Formats: sequence, C-alpha cells, structure tokens
Amino acid sequence: MNIGLDTSVVLRLLTGEPEDQAGHAFTEIQQLIRRGNILVVSDLVVSEVYFALQHHYRVPKVNALSLLADFLNTSSIKTLGSAATVLTVPHLATKKTGFVDRLIHAEYLQTAKATLTFEKAAGRLPDVRVLGCN
Repeated sequence: MNIGLDTSVVLRLLTGEPEDQAGHAFTEIQQLIRRGNILVVSDLVVSEVYFALQHHYRVPKVNALSLLADFLNTSSIKTLGSAATVLTVPHLATKKTGFVDRLIHAEYLQTAKATLTFEKAAGRLPDVRVLGCN
C-alpha cells in the first residue's frame, strides 16, 4: 500500500526537530516499511520542504537540495513526480532556472506541449517559450 508523507513529516525526518515528533515520525515510518508499505512523496511536498528548510531552518540552498536528494534516494521512498530526477542536475543550487521552476517544467514536459514564461533563464530549457513585453 502507498502511504503519502506530508511536508510536516518529511521536515521532522530531515531536521530531527521537534525531537519528540521526529522520533514518532521515524518510528512510524520504520513500522510502515516493515509491513511492506511504500512511502510516497509528491513534488509539491518536496517544494514545500525545500523552502521550509531554507527559510525556517536556515539551511543553505545547496545543503537543502543535498538533503532532499539523499532522502528521495532512500530505497523505501518513492517520488510521485520528477523531484528525484531534477535533483540530479549538476550545480542545481547555482542554476538560474532553479529547482522549483525545473520541477514545474518537468511536469509540463509530461503533460503539455510547451511552457510559457517571462523568465529569460527558463528559455534554455526544452519546449519553453519566453514571452516578451512590448
């Protein structure tokens, strides 16, 4: 059975804070895995965790991306979207088209013919059309 992990659970697992909730989350996750469940995480949860790590926990962008990549590469975790793939982009923390924009782009590549944007940096990605203002 698939069990979806919410942002709050993933944050507890990654930060260990607050300690009592992190411990409870870890114990529950271990039990679910032992019972044969598959833990799933949506790209939206990954995005929320990414921003929360930076803004609430003051984790530098490069470290937040590394934490997420390590977490999503755990054999017992399955992503529902493209986050695990996007996190493999080299030097992602310094790319002008950032992590969340790349998640959006990856989803659109699967479901739409093109992406429209005003962000010039995104124009380097496949099937993106940058709109100009006159």
